[in-house]
Amino acid sequence: MSKSDLSDRRKARVRLAIRKNAGGRPRLSVFRSSKQIYAQVIDDARGVTLASASTLEKSNREGLKTGADKAAAEQIGKLVAQRAVEAGVTEVVFDRGAYMYHGRVKALADGAREGGLKF
Repeated sequence: MSKSDLSDRRKARVRLAIRKNAGGRPRLSVFRSSKQIYAQVIDDARGVTLASASTLEKSNREGLKTGADKAAAEQIGKLVAQRAVEAGVTEVVFDRGAYMYHGRVKALADGAREGGLKF
């Protein structure tokens, strides 16, 4: 199996567990590349993105040294949490995708909790 096949299997396994335990809550999905990090709050029942944030936004690029460190991830977590709360979402399910809950992914989750999201 290739690396992408293994990644797809991990992602599917995580999504299945999330769907079983979601209970109608939206999911906070994380994507991290080598240089940036992105987060979205998605309502899967309607197929709509309720809030999003990334290190590519102009306001974030000016305030951050790089988009690939824990400080940037924590700031994006706080920002997506603030936008989700403004949209009326307080409880979410965390979707780490195929990534380990460690480093930047964990920092984003901690930032989102500080911003007011519960998961």
